[in-house]
Amino acid sequence: MVLTTSMLLDQLKEYGDPAGKILRMKREGELFQLTRGIYETDKNVSGYCLAGAIFGPSYLSFDYALSVYGLIPEAVYTFTSATFDKKKVREQENHFGRFTYRDVPSQAYPFGIVIKEENEYVYQMATPEKALCDKLYTMPPVTSQKEIERMLFEDLRIDRTEFEKLNADEILQIGDKYHCNNLKYLMKYLRRNNK
Repeated sequence: MVLTTSMLLDQLKEYGDPAGKILRMKREGELFQLTRGIYETDKNVSGYCLAGAIFGPSYLSFDYALSVYGLIPEAVYTFTSATFDKKKVREQENHFGRFTYRDVPSQAYPFGIVIKEENEYVYQMATPEKALCDKLYTMPPVTSQKEIERMLFEDLRIDRTEFEKLNADEILQIGDKYHCNNLKYLMKYLRRNNK
C-alpha cells in the first residue's frame, strides 16, 4: 500500500516519536521509500504499479509500454512514463526499479490512456498506439515517409505484424496534437498504406 509521510504520521500519532518510528520501519524493511514523502509497505509489488505514485500525473508509455505490447523485441527494465509541462526528464531509482518520466505535449497527454488494476493497485498506461506516438515524439525528426518507415522497422525494430494490428484511426486522431514531423510523416504513411 502506498502511504505518504502525513498518512504515516497520522497512523503513528500514539508514538512519542512518530518520525523516529518511520525511520525504524524503513530500517527493518516494513517501509520502502519510493521518493521523498512517499512509501510502499509491500516489497514485492511490481514497479509498474507504483510509477504513477512516484511522480505524476503520469502514465506508463514509451519503451516500457511498447515492450509490454510486443511491438519491440527488447525487454525493457526501466519503467518509462509520460508527463506534461515538467520541462525536464526526471529519473528515480528505488527498491522497485528505475523510473523515468518525460514530457509529451499537453494537448496530446489526455488521449489514449487506459486504466489498469492489479492486486488493488490502479495505474495508467498508454494504448499501443499512444505509446508509439509518444516514442516517436522523442526521437530525432525525419523528413520523409521513407525515413519514418526506416525509423519504425529498422531503428525501433517494431514488429510489422503487431504494427499492422494497431488502430490507425486512433493514431490519426491524436497525431496532430504532437506538432512534430515524426507524427506528421507517420500519419501520411498510415494514410498511404491503409487505403
